[in-house]
Amino acid sequence: MIYIRSLLANFFFFFTLMVGCIVQLPVALLPRKCSIFYWDKIVMPIAIFWVKLFAGIKFEIRGKENIKSKNVIYACKHESALETYTFTQCVPTTTYILKKELVFMPFFGWAQYFYGMIPVNRKGGALAMKHMLSEVKKRTDLGRPVVIFPEGTRCKPGTTKGYKSGIMFLAENLNLPVVPVAVNTGFFWAKNSFLRYPGTVVFEFLPAIDAKGKTKDEFMSELSSAIETKCGELNEETVAKYPYTKKFLG
Repeated sequence: MIYIRSLLANFFFFFTLMVGCIVQLPVALLPRKCSIFYWDKIVMPIAIFWVKLFAGIKFEIRGKENIKSKNVIYACKHESALETYTFTQCVPTTTYILKKELVFMPFFGWAQYFYGMIPVNRKGGALAMKHMLSEVKKRTDLGRPVVIFPEGTRCKPGTTKGYKSGIMFLAENLNLPVVPVAVNTGFFWAKNSFLRYPGTVVFEFLPAIDAKGKTKDEFMSELSSAIETKCGELNEETVAKYPYTKKFLG
Protein backbone atom coordinates (compact mmCIF):
# COMPACT_ATOMS: atom_id res chain seq x y z
CA MET A 1 0.00 0.00 0.00
CA ILE A 2 2.85 2.41 0.81
CA TYR A 3 4.10 2.05 -2.78
CA ILE A 4 0.72 2.86 -4.30
CA ARG A 5 0.17 5.80 -1.96
CA SER A 6 3.66 7.10 -2.71
CA LEU A 7 3.13 6.69 -6.45
CA LEU A 8 -0.08 8.70 -6.34
CA ALA A 9 1.40 11.37 -4.07
CA ASN A 10 4.48 11.79 -6.26
CA PHE A 11 2.55 11.79 -9.52
CA PHE A 12 -0.01 14.40 -8.52
CA PHE A 13 2.51 16.51 -6.59
CA PHE A 14 5.04 16.75 -9.41
CA PHE A 15 2.37 16.97 -12.10
CA THR A 16 0.98 20.01 -10.29
CA LEU A 17 4.46 21.54 -10.15
CA MET A 18 5.04 20.80 -13.84
CA VAL A 19 1.80 22.49 -14.87
CA GLY A 20 2.59 25.32 -12.47
CA CYS A 21 5.98 25.88 -14.10
CA ILE A 22 4.47 25.99 -17.59
CA VAL A 23 1.77 28.46 -16.57
CA GLN A 24 4.49 30.49 -14.83
CA LEU A 25 5.87 31.61 -18.20
CA PRO A 26 3.02 33.99 -19.08
CA VAL A 27 2.64 34.94 -15.40
CA ALA A 28 6.28 36.08 -15.52
CA LEU A 29 5.23 38.91 -17.84
CA LEU A 30 3.37 40.44 -14.90
CA PRO A 31 5.00 42.10 -11.85
CA ARG A 32 6.92 39.67 -9.62
CA LYS A 33 4.32 39.92 -6.86
CA CYS A 34 1.98 38.05 -9.22
CA SER A 35 4.41 35.13 -9.46
CA ILE A 36 4.78 35.10 -5.68
CA PHE A 37 1.00 35.05 -5.17
CA TYR A 38 0.62 32.40 -7.87
CA TRP A 39 3.03 29.99 -6.17
CA ASP A 40 2.23 30.75 -2.53
CA LYS A 41 -1.55 30.82 -2.82
CA ILE A 42 -2.38 28.58 -5.77
CA VAL A 43 0.23 26.08 -6.94
CA MET A 44 1.85 24.97 -3.67
CA PRO A 45 -1.41 24.62 -1.68
CA ILE A 46 -2.73 22.32 -4.43
CA ALA A 47 0.53 20.32 -4.56
CA ILE A 48 0.59 19.90 -0.79
CA PHE A 49 -3.06 18.84 -0.79
CA TRP A 50 -2.07 15.75 -2.81
CA VAL A 51 0.72 14.93 -0.36
CA LYS A 52 -1.72 15.12 2.54
CA LEU A 53 -4.39 13.12 0.71
CA PHE A 54 -2.33 10.28 -0.72
CA ALA A 55 0.80 10.10 1.46
CA GLY A 56 -0.94 10.94 4.73
CA ILE A 57 1.63 13.62 5.58
CA LYS A 58 0.32 16.31 7.89
CA PHE A 59 2.02 19.60 8.72
CA GLU A 60 2.49 21.33 12.07
CA ILE A 61 4.07 24.71 12.70
CA ARG A 62 5.49 25.34 16.18
CA GLY A 63 7.03 28.47 17.63
CA LYS A 64 4.79 30.77 15.62
CA GLU A 65 5.65 33.59 18.02
CA ASN A 66 9.20 33.51 16.58
CA ILE A 67 8.08 33.91 12.97
CA LYS A 68 8.89 37.29 11.41
CA SER A 69 7.40 38.34 8.09
CA LYS A 70 10.26 40.64 7.07
CA ASN A 71 13.77 41.83 7.93
CA VAL A 72 14.89 38.34 8.91
CA ILE A 73 17.02 35.42 7.80
CA TYR A 74 15.85 31.87 8.50
CA ALA A 75 18.45 29.17 9.10
CA CYS A 76 16.65 25.92 8.38
CA LYS A 77 17.78 22.34 8.91
CA HIS A 78 17.84 20.59 5.54
CA GLU A 79 16.71 16.96 5.66
CA SER A 80 14.69 16.59 2.46
CA ALA A 81 13.29 18.39 -0.54
CA LEU A 82 10.04 18.83 1.36
CA GLU A 83 11.12 21.94 3.27
CA THR A 84 12.20 23.62 0.04
CA TYR A 85 8.72 23.11 -1.38
CA THR A 86 6.71 23.96 1.72
CA PHE A 87 8.57 26.68 3.65
CA THR A 88 6.58 29.41 1.92
CA GLN A 89 3.44 27.89 3.41
CA CYS A 90 4.92 28.65 6.84
CA VAL A 91 6.24 32.10 5.93
CA PRO A 92 4.73 33.54 2.71
CA THR A 93 6.92 35.33 0.13
CA THR A 94 10.07 33.69 1.54
CA THR A 95 12.89 33.34 -0.94
CA TYR A 96 15.84 30.95 -0.88
CA ILE A 97 19.54 30.95 -1.55
CA LEU A 98 20.33 28.11 -3.95
CA LYS A 99 23.13 26.96 -6.22
CA LYS A 100 23.01 28.82 -9.51
CA GLU A 101 22.89 25.65 -11.63
CA LEU A 102 19.30 25.06 -10.52
CA VAL A 103 17.89 28.18 -12.18
CA PHE A 104 19.07 26.95 -15.60
CA MET A 105 16.81 23.88 -15.45
CA PRO A 106 14.06 24.26 -18.09
CA PHE A 107 10.75 25.38 -16.62
CA PHE A 108 11.47 24.39 -13.00
CA GLY A 109 14.60 26.51 -12.77
CA TRP A 110 13.01 29.36 -14.65
CA ALA A 111 10.09 29.34 -12.24
CA GLN A 112 12.50 29.67 -9.31
CA TYR A 113 14.16 32.62 -11.00
CA PHE A 114 10.86 34.41 -11.64
CA TYR A 115 9.78 33.77 -8.05
CA GLY A 116 12.87 35.66 -6.92
CA MET A 117 15.20 32.94 -5.67
CA ILE A 118 18.84 33.92 -5.12
CA PRO A 119 21.28 31.86 -7.22
CA VAL A 120 24.84 31.64 -5.90
CA ASN A 121 28.02 30.24 -7.39
CA ARG A 122 29.29 28.00 -4.61
CA LYS A 123 32.80 28.07 -6.04
CA GLY A 124 32.87 31.79 -6.71
CA GLY A 125 34.78 32.76 -3.57
CA ALA A 126 34.69 36.35 -2.30
CA LEU A 127 33.01 37.67 -5.45
CA ALA A 128 30.14 35.23 -5.04
CA MET A 129 29.76 36.21 -1.39
CA LYS A 130 29.50 39.90 -2.32
CA HIS A 131 26.92 39.07 -4.98
CA MET A 132 24.93 37.02 -2.47
CA LEU A 133 25.04 39.86 0.05
CA SER A 134 23.78 42.32 -2.56
CA GLU A 135 20.93 40.05 -3.67
CA VAL A 136 19.83 39.20 -0.14
CA LYS A 137 19.76 42.91 0.70
CA LYS A 138 17.55 43.58 -2.32
CA ARG A 139 15.06 40.93 -1.18
CA THR A 140 14.99 41.98 2.46
CA ASP A 141 14.67 45.65 1.48
CA LEU A 142 11.52 44.60 -0.38
CA GLY A 143 10.22 43.00 2.82
CA ARG A 144 10.88 39.39 1.83
CA PRO A 145 12.34 36.91 4.35
CA VAL A 146 15.31 34.84 3.19
CA VAL A 147 15.96 31.17 3.94
CA ILE A 148 19.40 29.61 4.10
CA PHE A 149 20.22 25.95 4.64
CA PRO A 150 23.46 26.50 6.57
CA GLU A 151 24.74 22.95 6.06
CA GLY A 152 24.49 23.47 2.31
CA THR A 153 23.08 20.01 1.61
CA ARG A 154 20.52 17.54 2.86
CA CYS A 155 21.36 15.40 5.88
CA LYS A 156 19.68 12.31 7.31
CA PRO A 157 17.86 12.85 10.61
CA GLY A 158 20.31 12.70 13.47
CA THR A 159 23.30 13.74 11.35
CA THR A 160 24.99 16.96 10.30
CA LYS A 161 27.58 17.84 7.69
CA GLY A 162 28.74 20.99 9.41
CA TYR A 163 27.42 24.54 9.40
CA LYS A 164 28.94 27.03 6.98
CA SER A 165 29.64 30.56 8.18
CA GLY A 166 28.13 32.36 5.18
CA ILE A 167 24.99 32.95 7.20
CA MET A 168 26.92 34.98 9.77
CA PHE A 169 28.45 37.03 6.96
CA LEU A 170 24.93 37.99 5.87
CA ALA A 171 23.49 38.54 9.34
CA GLU A 172 26.42 40.69 10.42
CA ASN A 173 26.61 42.84 7.29
CA LEU A 174 22.86 43.30 6.94
CA ASN A 175 22.24 43.62 10.68
CA LEU A 176 19.43 41.07 10.55
CA PRO A 177 18.33 38.52 13.16
CA VAL A 178 18.64 34.83 12.34
CA VAL A 179 15.73 32.57 13.26
CA PRO A 180 16.78 28.90 13.57
CA VAL A 181 14.31 26.33 12.23
CA ALA A 182 14.29 22.66 13.22
CA VAL A 183 12.46 20.03 11.15
CA ASN A 184 11.81 16.30 11.02
CA THR A 185 11.03 16.07 7.30
CA GLY A 186 13.66 13.40 6.62
CA PHE A 187 11.52 10.77 8.31
CA PHE A 188 8.62 11.14 5.89
CA TRP A 189 10.21 12.40 2.64
CA ALA A 190 13.62 10.76 2.78
CA LYS A 191 16.53 11.91 0.63
CA ASN A 192 16.73 10.08 -2.71
CA SER A 193 13.71 7.94 -1.87
CA PHE A 194 10.57 7.37 -3.91
CA LEU A 195 8.55 6.42 -0.85
CA ARG A 196 6.49 8.92 1.16
CA TYR A 197 5.63 7.88 4.70
CA PRO A 198 2.58 9.03 6.70
CA GLY A 199 3.03 11.16 9.79
CA THR A 200 3.26 14.72 11.04
CA VAL A 201 5.97 16.94 9.61
CA VAL A 202 7.03 19.61 12.12
CA PHE A 203 8.57 23.00 11.40
CA GLU A 204 9.69 24.48 14.72
CA PHE A 205 10.77 28.12 14.74
CA LEU A 206 13.18 28.98 17.55
CA PRO A 207 14.05 32.34 19.18
CA ALA A 208 16.11 34.63 16.95
CA ILE A 209 19.88 34.84 17.29
CA ASP A 210 21.78 38.10 16.79
CA ALA A 211 25.26 38.05 15.28
CA LYS A 212 26.14 41.47 16.69
CA GLY A 213 28.99 41.42 19.20
CA LYS A 214 29.76 37.73 18.68
CA THR A 215 32.74 36.02 17.15
CA LYS A 216 32.19 33.67 14.24
CA ASP A 217 32.78 30.65 16.47
CA GLU A 218 30.35 31.91 19.12
CA PHE A 219 27.59 32.63 16.63
CA MET A 220 27.98 29.40 14.67
CA SER A 221 28.12 27.35 17.86
CA GLU A 222 24.95 28.96 19.18
CA LEU A 223 23.15 28.50 15.87
CA SER A 224 24.14 24.87 15.32
CA SER A 225 23.46 23.96 18.95
CA ALA A 226 19.97 25.48 18.84
CA ILE A 227 19.01 23.66 15.64
CA GLU A 228 20.64 20.30 16.39
CA THR A 229 19.33 20.17 19.97
CA LYS A 230 15.76 20.84 18.87
CA CYS A 231 16.08 18.41 15.94
CA GLY A 232 17.24 15.79 18.41
CA GLU A 233 14.10 16.36 20.47
CA LEU A 234 11.93 16.17 17.36
CA ASN A 235 13.68 12.95 16.33
CA GLU A 236 12.93 11.31 19.68
CA GLU A 237 9.32 12.48 19.53
CA THR A 238 8.88 11.23 15.97
CA VAL A 239 10.38 7.79 16.58
CA ALA A 240 8.28 7.37 19.73
CA LYS A 241 5.11 8.27 17.83
CA TYR A 242 5.99 6.45 14.60
CA PRO A 243 8.33 3.53 15.49
CA TYR A 244 8.85 2.60 11.82
CA THR A 245 10.76 5.86 11.28
CA LYS A 246 13.69 4.72 13.46
CA LYS A 247 15.36 3.21 10.38
CA PHE A 248 15.83 6.71 8.94
CA LEU A 249 18.02 7.91 11.78
CA GLY A 250 21.66 8.38 10.79
